[in-house]
Amino acid sequence: MYPLEIAKELGIHEQKVYYHTRKLAKAGAITITKEEKKKGATAKYYKTTSFAFGIEFPQGYKTIQNLCLLGTENQLQNFFKEFLDDGVFDGKIVVGSPQPHGPFKTSARDGHYAAHLAFFLGQFVKIPKEFAIKLDVDVKVEKEEKNNLILVGGPGTNLLTQEINDYLPIKFIVQSNDQGFLLGGLSSNKTQQIYTSDVKGVIAKIVNPWDKTKRIIILAGNKAVGTKACVIALTNFWKTTLQKYVGEDNFAVVIQGFDLDGDGKVDSIEVRE
Repeated sequence: MYPLEIAKELGIHEQKVYYHTRKLAKAGAITITKEEKKKGATAKYYKTTSFAFGIEFPQGYKTIQNLCLLGTENQLQNFFKEFLDDGVFDGKIVVGSPQPHGPFKTSARDGHYAAHLAFFLGQFVKIPKEFAIKLDVDVKVEKEEKNNLILVGGPGTNLLTQEINDYLPIKFIVQSNDQGFLLGGLSSNKTQQIYTSDVKGVIAKIVNPWDKTKRIIILAGNKAVGTKACVIALTNFWKTTLQKYVGEDNFAVVIQGFDLDGDGKVDSIEVRE
């Protein structure tokens, strides 16, 4: 466009456009592409010299946390605050081994749900230098257990969830018998309610019992589908899930998954307590 066209398009005085056009041309941001005679004058058409521009500030650069997702939503920011170190993820995500293991001799079928969680976290944290995903059978007590931990999977599939179960405000009922152990659902210390449905699970945040300066987040269901419901609750429906979270160190909610579109897969949730 030429300056008079720009002035009409923006609804401003032509001289103002000429002033800024000269400045932009001198800076090399725009250039003349063609000239035409119009009513006895020469109209100079301009275009930008690049598809995009950046501004370099004189004080240089510094690393900032990307809060495009967080915005002013304090619940989510506070929920993960211990897991952020200068914008980089600080912790380990622990999933159950796919091989038979532990007293239940189970093969984890819910570890892959951590990938969906990682996509979510990647919107506002940077990837750490060290590999952040661990199998429960590979966790070293003297090292990984003293990290901030996100545990995916219930005590039947994740050995660390089994270890911290007694610290949970909503814990799994683990019973022993002649064959080993049985899971009897979830039990709430607050309401004494028992939750046995496969599509129910718990999202909790507690102080790490092995290192009081660290935190543990648990996303665990009675069955694999319950774990999936918990992951969906924290990623797709976090505003509902964390509505009552105000920064406490002993937080837990019961999640129930629903299949709203009837395709046999959990796609929605409700917070039961």
